[in-house]
Amino acid sequence: MRIQLTLIVWLVGIATSSFAQDEHETNGVLMRYFERVFGQAEDSTAAKFIHYPTLAYAPETSWEFGVSSLYVYSANRDLKNRLSEVKSFAFLTLENQYGLWLDHALYSDENIWFFYGKARYQSFPLFYHGIGRNSPEEVQSIIDGEYLLIRERIMRETWPSLYCGLELDYQGLTGIEYLDSAEDFIVPEVGSMGSRNMGLGLGVIYNNIHNAMNPRKGVYSEWGFLSYHSLDGRDFNFISYIADTRVYLPLQENTVLAIQGYSQLTSGNPPFNMLALMGGESLMRGYYLGRFRDKNLIAGQVEYRILPFSFSKRVGASIFMSMGQVFGDDRSFEWDHFLPAGGAGLRFLIFPEKDIYTRLDMAFTAEGSGIYFFIGEAF
Repeated sequence: MRIQLTLIVWLVGIATSSFAQDEHETNGVLMRYFERVFGQAEDSTAAKFIHYPTLAYAPETSWEFGVSSLYVYSANRDLKNRLSEVKSFAFLTLENQYGLWLDHALYSDENIWFFYGKARYQSFPLFYHGIGRNSPEEVQSIIDGEYLLIRERIMRETWPSLYCGLELDYQGLTGIEYLDSAEDFIVPEVGSMGSRNMGLGLGVIYNNIHNAMNPRKGVYSEWGFLSYHSLDGRDFNFISYIADTRVYLPLQENTVLAIQGYSQLTSGNPPFNMLALMGGESLMRGYYLGRFRDKNLIAGQVEYRILPFSFSKRVGASIFMSMGQVFGDDRSFEWDHFLPAGGAGLRFLIFPEKDIYTRLDMAFTAEGSGIYFFIGEAF
């Protein structure tokens, strides 16, 4: 279980700094900081920027120290344009692991162009449990190495809210070491020494949601396929098909029912690190990302959000549940093999004029639990 203490460290760090400076000067700095972050901006069209320290603990990393940043804006400061976002996260652990994450969802003026992607560079271990839904709960090996991912979608609006375009995905895993392996551990059959793969394909996205960080009404549906080829001469050629549909239904004032269905289907010969992964901070919360992996993944989730409570201007909550399963060539899809997960969380309105909340979620599974703190909803 990975525990994040982001909000606590952020607030305690700010408060602690007051003891090292003149009290009146510090109080002024703190007031300006909190007003800039939490206050209602005089100009609602202005961009918002925030950065804050993070602290986390996980068995594979020990203590992790990081800095996160978020920048949100509307093109040409026109609120009719959809909200664009740029997020970054840099971290260093006591085990000398490090990484840099960059995510973005950018809309041009009048929402004609949509650039949606992410980049990851990290020297970071992963817990490997094996392949398939019957993989053991005990970690089979800790796989260390350097990981680089660049995923980009370049989309143009061809019909109102309908975007079509190109998708690019590069993933490389190098310098692999297998640490603390179980006695009967068998290295992955495909990609055990690392891989570098480039994927090119086409995508279609229907998106009529104005605020992707807090959707209250609308539909997001992405359909795409990517054809991958190895860049180092190995037989890692495969095709990945992805379908991701999310529906947001306003039920009452300040309440939203969010529903997501997701599938990733793969044909060919993918390396183990590019199989479909179950878990993480978004879909199937409570499971470690990659706890289950295989060629195919089907999952869905539903979440009821109160944003905010009727008695508060800033505090809200949510409850959520999800179901999912992985399957492959030797493990066919079965209706009775879905795994459940669920939990609840608190919400705090951090940017009132942008309608953006932070979320603190506690998720539970049959194998344990997870705590997640992020800015923006899980989906």
